[in-house]
Amino acid sequence: MIPDSEDLRRLRRLWTEHVHSPAPAVGSDPRRQEIALYASWVGSVVEAALARGALDRNLATMLETRRAEGNQRVFRAAGELGEPVRSYVARLIAIEDLLAQLPVR
Repeated sequence: MIPDSEDLRRLRRLWTEHVHSPAPAVGSDPRRQEIALYASWVGSVVEAALARGALDRNLATMLETRRAEGNQRVFRAAGELGEPVRSYVARLIAIEDLLAQLPVR
């Protein structure tokens, strides 16, 4: 068994903190829906990476594509909605950054 990398340990800690923090209410506001969709996507990648101890090639490609497309809509929505949504999105982006540093296996 390969020991966890420091990035994987940091991801696990940040993800645990994230799932135990309240998420912003979604409702019918399209900005909030955009953030909820992003959170769901990040969560699915994190769960798979933590279970595997790395990213598989497909998830790594998806992550690379997502990062190339950028998060402008998520940034804009968080900025418009203010705190605590801005902090919530900042944590998700930090999680995405950690995902990008994981090994691909």
